[in-house]
Amino acid sequence: MDIVVGTAGHIDHGKTALVKALTGVDADRLPEEKQRGITIDLGFAELELGDLRIGFVDVPGHERFVKNMLAGAGGIDLVLLVVASDEGVMPQTREHFEICRLLETKRGMIALTKTDLADAELLDLVELDVAELVEGSFLEDAPVVRVSSKSGEGLEELKRSLIETAAGISQRNETLSTRLPIDRSFSIKGFGAVVTGTLSNGTISVGDEMELLPTEKRVRVRGLQTHGRHVETAHAGQRTAVNLGGVDHTEIERGMTLAEPGAFGTTQIFDAAIEVLANSAKPVKSRQRVRVHIGTAEVLARVDVLNNERLIEPGESGFAQIRLESPVSAAPSDRFIIRRYSPQITIAGGKVLDAAASKHKRRELEDVGARLERLSGFGLEPEAVAEYAVDSAGIGGILFDELRRRTGIRAEVLREEIERMKGSGAAVEAEKRLVPGSDFSALTKSMVETVRAHHASEPLSAGLPRETLREKTAAHLSGEVFREALARLEKAGEISSVKDLVRLSSHSRELSAGAKKVLESLSDAYGKAGLQVPGLDDALADASKGTGLSRAEARQIFQMLVDSAEILKVSEDFYFSRGAIEELTGRLKEYAETTAENRLIGVPEFKDLAGISRKYAIPLLEYLDAIKITRRAGDKRLIL
Repeated sequence: MDIVVGTAGHIDHGKTALVKALTGVDADRLPEEKQRGITIDLGFAELELGDLRIGFVDVPGHERFVKNMLAGAGGIDLVLLVVASDEGVMPQTREHFEICRLLETKRGMIALTKTDLADAELLDLVELDVAELVEGSFLEDAPVVRVSSKSGEGLEELKRSLIETAAGISQRNETLSTRLPIDRSFSIKGFGAVVTGTLSNGTISVGDEMELLPTEKRVRVRGLQTHGRHVETAHAGQRTAVNLGGVDHTEIERGMTLAEPGAFGTTQIFDAAIEVLANSAKPVKSRQRVRVHIGTAEVLARVDVLNNERLIEPGESGFAQIRLESPVSAAPSDRFIIRRYSPQITIAGGKVLDAAASKHKRRELEDVGARLERLSGFGLEPEAVAEYAVDSAGIGGILFDELRRRTGIRAEVLREEIERMKGSGAAVEAEKRLVPGSDFSALTKSMVETVRAHHASEPLSAGLPRETLREKTAAHLSGEVFREALARLEKAGEISSVKDLVRLSSHSRELSAGAKKVLESLSDAYGKAGLQVPGLDDALADASKGTGLSRAEARQIFQMLVDSAEILKVSEDFYFSRGAIEELTGRLKEYAETTAENRLIGVPEFKDLAGISRKYAIPLLEYLDAIKITRRAGDKRLIL
C-alpha cells in the first residue's frame, strides 16, 4: 500500500527532524534551508514499514512560506500534525490544521515532539491544548504520540501508529482520469526535464503520451521513479518523479498539471462551495481579490458570492464563483484554499462543483444556487457531475470530448454514465451531441406548436420551411439537435416532412368554394397556355376575380399546384404546366435523333422548335440545363 503523509505545524517544532529520524533522509535540500535551519520549500523522503510505503512531504511552517506548504498539502492521504512539547499550539499550528481541515484530509495523527525538553506536567498541558484545538474535527480521535527525534523515544510507537492509521485510509477516487499536480521541476544532465508530484488519480507508464496543463503541450514519459526506484508504472497515491521528453524543464513550473491527453480542461471560472473560517476577521465579499491555492498552483482571483447578500459571514458556508486571473486545470470535487490578498492569511476553503462555469446574472442566482445545492448534495459522484454538465450545456448540447474535459471523468466511466442518462431519459443523444432530456422534450413540444401556429395562420400552406422552423423554435439551435428532434417527431407520427417543408401529420388543407374555383382556374389556365404562359401576377389576378380572395390567398392556392408538381417553376417570373415541359422534352429528343448535327441546338432553332419568343426561350433553356436535359456548349446546347 502506498500513501502520502504530510507534516504540518509551526516553524521550528521539529517536523524536518522527525522525518529524518524516521527515514534517515534530511528533507531540507536547499542551501538556504541549511543555513537558516528552517524549511522554506517542500521536502520529500520515503519510508517502508512492511507492505506500507510512505512518501513524506515535509512542508514549511513559517508564515511566509505557507504558500509552499499549500502546494504539498493537497495531495496527502494522512496529516502528521507536529506540536513541540516545549511550546504547544502556535499560530501556524492553527493555520496548518485549518488548511488540512478545509482540504478535507480524512486521516491524521498528532506528534508531540521535543519531549526531551519538557517535563510530564508540561506534556500533559500541551496535550490538552492540542485536544482543544482538534475537538470536533477529523483529528479528534487521532492517536497522539510523544516523541523525541534526538533520543529516539516514541519513534517505534509512531511507526506502529502510522501502520494502524494507514489501514483506515480509503481508496483514492478511481473515476477521474490520470493527473499529477506538479510541485517541482528540474533538469538532470543526460535525462532532461524531470517533474515531481503526488499522482492524484490513475496510472502513468513509461512511454505514455501526456499533456502539460494549462499550456496543452504534449510530452512523452521517458522514465519513472517512485520511492527512489525506477518503475515501469506509477499508481495513484504515490510520490512520483517523471522524466519527460519533448519539453525543456524551463517550460514547466509548480502549479502546472501533467495529465492524460484530452482528459481535463483548463479554466479561469469555476463554481464552488466555500466555508469561511470562524476566526476570519471579516466576511468574504463579492469582488474581493484573493489568492486561491488549488492543486499546486497559487492564482490571484476575485470572488463572486452567489447569494442576494453577496457575502458569506465568518463561520458560514455558501456558494461562490471564483474568477481566476490566469488559467488552471481543475475538476469537480477538487479542494482549494482561499487566502486574503494582503495580508496573506487563510480565510476560507472550498470544493469545486462546476469546473467550467460561465458568469451568472443577478436574476439567475436563485436558480444557480438551487442547482449547485442539488449537485453538492449528491456528493459529486460521477452520475451527478456528468448529469450537471449536460444540464448546464442546455439545448445547445455537449460533445463527448467536451464533457470529458469538463468533468475529468475517465472515458470508460463517462460512457457508462452517458448510457445510464440516455436510458433514464436524463439525456438525449443527437448525432453524438448530448442534450438534457427535459430541454429536448421542451424543444419538440415547441416545434409542434410552431408548426400548428403556422397552419392556423396559413391554412392553405403546404407546411413550414425547415430552416424557418429551426429559427423560430430556438436561437442558435445546432443542426444535429434539430435533425434529431425532427426525426423523433416524424417517427412518433406527429409531423411529416416533404422536401423542405414540415407539417403536422394531422393537417389537411380544406378549400372553400372560392378557393376551389381559384385552383381550377389556375390549373386550367396553365394547362391550356402550353409554352405561352401568362405572368404569375396576371394569372393570379384573373383567377381570383369575383371570388373575394386576396392575391396572397390566391398565391397560396397556386403554391398547392407547385407542391404537387402539376405546375413547375422555371424562374421567378415563369411557371409552366408539367405536361407542357414533358411535351417540349419529347420534341427535343426527336430533334436530337433526326435533325440536329452532333445533338446540338441553338437559341433560334429552339425558338422555332418550341414556337416561342426569346422571352420564354432563355428561361426555359436555363431550366433544361438545370434538370440536365441540355448542357450549354458555347452559344448552343447539347441535348443530353
